Amino acid sequence: MRCPECQHLESRVVDSRSTGDHIRRRRECASCGHRFTTYERAERPQIWVLKKGGVKEPFSHEKVLHGLALACRKRPVRAEQLDEAAAAVRVLLEQRRESPVPSSAVGEAVLEVLREIDAVAYVRFASVYQEFESVAEFVEVIRPLTERA
Repeated sequence: MRCPECQHLESRVVDSRSTGDHIRRRRECASCGHRFTTYERAERPQIWVLKKGGVKEPFSHEKVLHGLALACRKRPVRAEQLDEAAAAVRVLLEQRRESPVPSSAVGEAVLEVLREIDAVAYVRFASVYQEFESVAEFVEVIRPLTERA
């Protein structure tokens, strides 16, 4: 690892900590003694999503985050929760070990994560994702939520 101060190539690891999806390492330069932090992240395979029209596109954390934010608009959900939820959706899709993943699986994963975060946001997302056309469809989705509470 190259020192940001003197560009020397040798350093030693002083401290190492796992923080969620990456490892944080404190390093000390063997030449000048400067301490600096590096982050290591495991390389994850690209998830491909197969859209309804047959087009394949890479999984987008930002698109999922945007959908979650719309569903949770004006709800007591913090931005950190939304980011964690989008990451959880990716994990659920990775567990499928399927490539490409149908876009319907992305929607189902978002619903699964939203169910645990906020019931109103869950119903909002479900109404758009499942294209509700009647009040009866809303009632069908809400009934299990009210029984759980």
